[in-house]
Amino acid sequence: MPLTLDHLRRYAVARTLFRPTTLMRAIERLGFVQADPIRAPARAQDLTLRHRVRDYRAGDLERRYPRLALEEDFFVNYGFLPRAHQALMHPRTARQAWTPARWKQAHAVREFVAARGAVHPREVDAHFAHGKATNWFGGSSNASTQLLDGMHYRGLLRVVRRDGGTRVYAVREGDSALVDAAAVDARMDALVELVVRKYAPLPLASLRQLMTHLSRAVPQWNHARAPALARARQRLAQARVAGVDWFWPADESPAGRRWKPDASVRLLTPFDPVVWDRRRFELFWGWGYRFEAYTPAPKRRLGYYALPLLWQDRVIGWGNLAVAGGALKSEIRYVEGRAPRDAVFRDGLEAELARMRAFLGLED
Repeated sequence: MPLTLDHLRRYAVARTLFRPTTLMRAIERLGFVQADPIRAPARAQDLTLRHRVRDYRAGDLERRYPRLALEEDFFVNYGFLPRAHQALMHPRTARQAWTPARWKQAHAVREFVAARGAVHPREVDAHFAHGKATNWFGGSSNASTQLLDGMHYRGLLRVVRRDGGTRVYAVREGDSALVDAAAVDARMDALVELVVRKYAPLPLASLRQLMTHLSRAVPQWNHARAPALARARQRLAQARVAGVDWFWPADESPAGRRWKPDASVRLLTPFDPVVWDRRRFELFWGWGYRFEAYTPAPKRRLGYYALPLLWQDRVIGWGNLAVAGGALKSEIRYVEGRAPRDAVFRDGLEAELARMRAFLGLED
């Protein structure tokens, strides 16, 4: 039987919306969970995990993070990943070289952090009085916060926990030895495998896009990205479907009977693996989803933080949710202008909103 877009769509949904498991196992299976600070009605990492972790509640990742073998770091985006996966990217050499004066600051801060064990950015700022600096967005921020971010990115510090959403740092050890050429290739292959297992099936253009994103994860190995992509194209399973070249893990078959999405109705975060790839989204569902949180309000078409609405293997609309007065407020809209006339869908949507209330800790 020829492979079709229907096969690929069902496979994409079913493989990532696996049976809920423990928090650590879910993150290991995902490989990486993208983080975002916006709460609408919860942070992206929590909205992603609630579908995949048993009895998950908003904030569970932040609360349990210090006891798990997890790290915060930059992969294809910033987020949370198993410690073993983070180790593949270090020692990291940033593209922007620091001056000797900046390194002197970093070493002094690292000694301060080592003496304290764990520090909040305001402790560093108070001790060193680094003042203000211009951040990436053109605004002013504490220079010490920027320095801590840079030290974290370079592997000098790690995030041990968050206090009220703010990262608390400790010294990170190891990763000082250089990596030889054979090991670089092996690590790049492993990183590409993580990418593909997270977002499969991938159109070739999306695979190339994600390889570009890896340049932020491992800028020291930019020379190795093109050969790694070439090896991946030889290693991965692939097929041309509807005029597009698709790639997925070699040990999986999109046409297999095991890939059967359930009948649930789900509200997904804009960063969920099901919908993250906007190119694939349009190929699968025939309409363009856009993340509009940073779009001026008059120009928004879907809403500030529109959550794609998945039913079975179809994204049929979106929802804008907010908590007001201790209650969940929801506005659901549909691509075809109205909800499906199906009691199963209606019951499923009510069940999903009830799950959302429980996840947020709201009264039913």
